[in-house]
Amino acid sequence: MSDRLEKLCIEKGLKMTEQRRVIARVLSESSDHPDVELVYQRAVERDPRISIATVYRTVKLFEEASILERHDFGDGRARYEERPEEHHDHLIDVKTGEVIEFSNEEIERLQAEVAKALGYRLVGHRLELFGVRADSKRKAADESEGTA
Repeated sequence: MSDRLEKLCIEKGLKMTEQRRVIARVLSESSDHPDVELVYQRAVERDPRISIATVYRTVKLFEEASILERHDFGDGRARYEERPEEHHDHLIDVKTGEVIEFSNEEIERLQAEVAKALGYRLVGHRLELFGVRADSKRKAADESEGTA
């Protein structure tokens, strides 16, 4: 639903200007963890009066209100997603930048066990895996050896 984030902002008591509504809709419709510049590009397509500064301020406001979650996927850019209803982790393709969301009960169980073994009760975590496609790696190795 493209207005889910907007409704969440209202529930949290944020004043919703028309520009904030546009930015909220852009973020709600995003499935690719955009950075502020990409949010800005998408927002100005809908409302050319929106400035990059407005996008930065709005994204920061949404993050501080726990509406957005900020990520660093190792590319030097802060990337954002709507705070998920259910926990998930991320696998980042370091060649393409593709971000794949996944959940794995075994990983969740192991993390809790590690925390317990160290004398802690796990209250939260963030897992980001970085990799390259196995077939891409094999193809690159074959090409470097001249066997492709």
